[in-house]
Amino acid sequence: MLKIIKKFWRWFSTPSRIAIGVVIVLSFFAGVIFWGGFNTALEYTNTEEFCSNCHMNDVVPEYRQTIHYMNRSGIKATCSDCHVPHEFIPKWMRKFKATREVYSHFMGHVDTKEKFEAARLEMAQREWARMQTNNSQECRHCHNFETMDFTQQKAVANRMHSFALTENKTCIDCHKGIAHQLPSMKNIKSGFLKNK
Repeated sequence: MLKIIKKFWRWFSTPSRIAIGVVIVLSFFAGVIFWGGFNTALEYTNTEEFCSNCHMNDVVPEYRQTIHYMNRSGIKATCSDCHVPHEFIPKWMRKFKATREVYSHFMGHVDTKEKFEAARLEMAQREWARMQTNNSQECRHCHNFETMDFTQQKAVANRMHSFALTENKTCIDCHKGIAHQLPSMKNIKSGFLKNK
């Protein structure tokens, strides 16, 4: 019996080149399948359809009334265009943090319109702070001061964008509520929502 175990161990510990080749090829295909499946799942979580699964009764209807959904040029910004960074590492970090939001929904913290509205200010402030920190990078993916033709803008937009450019302001400083309703501000101390 001991001889059989030793023989098996010798065979097992010194694999042939064919066995090593098979393991490498199978590992490569398993990696491709895993990466393809993972990427497909990642992309699916960036779709409006995915977001609508939880938000059909709260933010999706209000988003569909904005210029980011329908406009004269036909350019549409989806949920992920504004809420998920386009760069690889920041996208992964945002997806990881979003698991907390999905968990919160499924645990019933914001699963009804009433609960969502009660938490809207807190969620909005968290999103505004994120955009403030990253200099509104998702906005700047489509809107960039360097390529804006201020002369084609209305006078007030021209003035405000020129001011923002010289004062190093970011998009979210002025454009809170651009794609969603602003949260209720009553019972908020004056200056509470001012940017820091």
